[in-house]
Amino acid sequence: MSWKQHAPARLENKNILLRTVQEADREALRELARDSHIWKYFVARVSNDVEFDDFFNSMLNAQGSGSRVVFIVIDKISSNIAGSMSFSNMVEQEARLEIGWSWLGKAFRGRGVNRQAKYLLMEHAFETLKAIRVEFKTDVLNLQARAGLRNIGATEEGTLRSFNFMPDGRRRDAIYYSVLDSEWPELKKRLQ
Repeated sequence: MSWKQHAPARLENKNILLRTVQEADREALRELARDSHIWKYFVARVSNDVEFDDFFNSMLNAQGSGSRVVFIVIDKISSNIAGSMSFSNMVEQEARLEIGWSWLGKAFRGRGVNRQAKYLLMEHAFETLKAIRVEFKTDVLNLQARAGLRNIGATEEGTLRSFNFMPDGRRRDAIYYSVLDSEWPELKKRLQ
């Protein structure tokens, strides 16, 4: 069974539920997406309903095509949708994948939601999919995301200069982080 066929419909712990995106999530995510801070360093821009619908439709299409496994992050304490994260760039023959397309609404940032959701995704990647490498990338200017990646134990690897265009036309320098399967057992203890 391939990784894409073995993608989980849900992952959870006592505080967080991750489940695959559904059309019924559109309006709850639309409300969260009104926070312009989310999109400052994101590779997509969502500043109105048309852009949000394009973004949400791309999530559904990516999920449907198998190019990404798109998860909705639910804070079980409040029972509210907190944001979204994905498995992407899945290269099974190389045993590597990326955790990305991550964003959370304002009320859920700085509360451990990101850390717990990333833990669930890494646990599945290493223990079920048997990944050897889990990677993350962000804008070199996004100091908050970089601190969050260090907080979950990811190792900074380097910067790919002028990696891609951002919606405003700026060329983004992308900084890569990773966690390896050999690091996971110790990291898992620390994150628990």
